[in-house]
Amino acid sequence: MTKHALIDSARRLPAPSPPAATEYAARVELLSAEVTRTLRERSDLDALIGPGNAAMMEQNHRNHARFMSNLLGAFDPEVLVETILWVFRAYRGHGFHLTYWPAQLDTWLVVLEDRLPADACREVRRIYDWMLVHQAAFAALSEPEARGEEAREEKRERDSRAA
Repeated sequence: MTKHALIDSARRLPAPSPPAATEYAARVELLSAEVTRTLRERSDLDALIGPGNAAMMEQNHRNHARFMSNLLGAFDPEVLVETILWVFRAYRGHGFHLTYWPAQLDTWLVVLEDRLPADACREVRRIYDWMLVHQAAFAALSEPEARGEEAREEKRERDSRAA
């Protein structure tokens, strides 16, 4: 799957309602802290994030919650995809393993179910489910060799629009 296909797929997601975004925003610190607490209890944490990366993981969860809060308030599929790709590249460069993201997103889903009102959770969950379903595509596109293909694809797209 290409980056542009991911963006097109994300465009089909319904934007969360303002009340759902507000419910999430009101719980940003609680949500990120609970995700971190839950993941820290895992016996396989180092296998997910690499040794010595617990503080970076915690910061990632805080950043994730803030980013999602902003995204839910002003849904932009391109920003969603570009940010996820950046996160994959950056954190993999620090030793995080591909298995971290599904484990993290599964934890977010449990925490969201526990902490958000049902209506808000249903709306927010669509985006988290979408991220989880597309983990393999994000992993593949975050590989160093994929960047060259991504640049060639973007050039082809620019050239076709100019023609």
